[in-house]
Amino acid sequence: MTNEALLSGRTILVVSPHADDETFGCAGTKAKARSLGSRVFVMYVSVANLEHYSAEHRNVSGDTRSGEIAEAMRTLGVEDYAVLYTDDYSHLRLDTVPQRDLIAKIEREGELSIDRLKPDVLLLPAVSYNQDHEAVFHAGFAACRPHLNADKPFVSLVLAYDQPQLAWNASSFHPNFYVDISDFLEVKLKAHACHRSQLRPDPHHASLENLERLARLRGSEVSVKAAEAFECYRCVV
Repeated sequence: MTNEALLSGRTILVVSPHADDETFGCAGTKAKARSLGSRVFVMYVSVANLEHYSAEHRNVSGDTRSGEIAEAMRTLGVEDYAVLYTDDYSHLRLDTVPQRDLIAKIEREGELSIDRLKPDVLLLPAVSYNQDHEAVFHAGFAACRPHLNADKPFVSLVLAYDQPQLAWNASSFHPNFYVDISDFLEVKLKAHACHRSQLRPDPHHASLENLERLARLRGSEVSVKAAEAFECYRCVV
């Protein structure tokens, strides 16, 4: 198997807790997979009105974030995307949604669910101190539990994408799977820049400069110009 075979001609589902999480963590991988003939889909779990710490963007409407998503997805050329929850109450309270309900959305009920897409590859947010990311990871991992192929689609590659700004300590993320995005770093940065309401000036962790530094740091760990790092939870070949 070649280095690129795991991303060639596949159906890939990315589960993103919020707008911009997946461009930060795996936009380069999505762009590379698309160039290798894969079909890429993104399931955003919650997109709604947001009030947060920002001198420039203290209040951001759900419509603004939805527009940013559309622009980012066009930039990456993904096959399709969908949002599960758009109400203000669920947003940033996904840990209060019954786990069974969240699993069901990812597994079978969502427009881009595992049952409907039958993905070969599933990308989930890494476990972190963010309550929404934590809930989405656990629900997504439960949703892709192994079954007989005759009964349920089997996801052969399950990865968690890198988001060190949300990690509670250095030992919470153990990258053991890297994707060389040297040729796709610019499109990653361009796609993430579409989320204008979420960008912050350097040296903030949400700056484009920091995103590039992280990609180059991860690249240096495996001796390439730029990379995205993942924690591999399942790989069946």
